[in-house]
Amino acid sequence: MRPLVITTFLTLDGVMEAPGGGDHPHAGWTFKDVAFEEAAYEIKGREMQQAGALLLGRRSYEEFAPVWPSMEEFTTYNALPKYVVSRTLEGDTVPWGEGEVTVLRSLDDVAALKETEGGEIHVHGSAHLAQELARAGLVDRYHLLVFPLLLGSGKRLFGEGPKTALRLTEHAAYANGITLQVLEVVR
Repeated sequence: MRPLVITTFLTLDGVMEAPGGGDHPHAGWTFKDVAFEEAAYEIKGREMQQAGALLLGRRSYEEFAPVWPSMEEFTTYNALPKYVVSRTLEGDTVPWGEGEVTVLRSLDDVAALKETEGGEIHVHGSAHLAQELARAGLVDRYHLLVFPLLLGSGKRLFGEGPKTALRLTEHAAYANGITLQVLEVVR
């Protein structure tokens, strides 16, 4: 079975909305409010090598699709199979630069995808989808870069859901206050 990994930037109060930009009142908080320290982002390079597919919610797809295909630093991700979970997008595929993204209609489709051959399935952004995947028991691991900020409002990674035990498998703290937490879901 392919592992499903939620990877995200997160504030200490659990907000993951608009870390790089957008219309949140504090959009861009990853780079505006915390000093850059390259070592804190090392995991992002590893993730690119470990990912076998990308899975996005509709809103994240709509934000990423116009931008990521033209970004040189996402060449590896752009070459991967991509999936978007949506009940509202039309058709079986949607555009991603010169390529396409397969549209999945349900969490059952995600569960079926996990049963296929291939590497890890990584979920970037996609707060609502991440919560739904967790409630359905489909998440295997979390990669969290936690920033020393409290935003008070915004989309959160963790919402209502079942009690879930997690095992810390990797952690690090950086001089700028960011912490890395890699957590496996205990089954």
